[in-house]
Amino acid sequence: MAVEIPAHFPDWVRDHLTRYLETDGADGHLWDAEPFGGIGKIPTLLLTTTSTKSGTPMQLPLIYIESPTGYAIIGSKGGAPAHPSWYDNLVADPNVQVQVIADTFDARARTTSGEERAELWAKLAELYPPFNEYATKAVPREIPVVVLERTSD
Repeated sequence: MAVEIPAHFPDWVRDHLTRYLETDGADGHLWDAEPFGGIGKIPTLLLTTTSTKSGTPMQLPLIYIESPTGYAIIGSKGGAPAHPSWYDNLVADPNVQVQVIADTFDARARTTSGEERAELWAKLAELYPPFNEYATKAVPREIPVVVLERTSD
């Protein structure tokens, strides 16, 4: 699915998307998080949702870990008071497309809660410690932890 990279994305996001897409994921998969408070290079996937405003595909690189049933991601938006638009999109339509390196597939998104959320949050925050700071900035918003479960091969 061809998705135009929006001009309003920060340059570093646009660069990351371009590198991921132009190399079939090989170059963009590992993101150097160190300049943003992370620990070296960490894995990212591409999430494609359908915009609730325009009905067009929206694609973003996001930090992930593998979970028992798929891939887990966090909707932090840097600790902003509102959820990121991609999260609002998948709440409206949980059918998404995911790319991990060169593996592109359809998935269904679900927001976690309770013990599952806590366990995945801890693992994601270990991978990218700034998530913990974002959580304190986001109060009273609870930052969602989402699992993307494959629905196609």
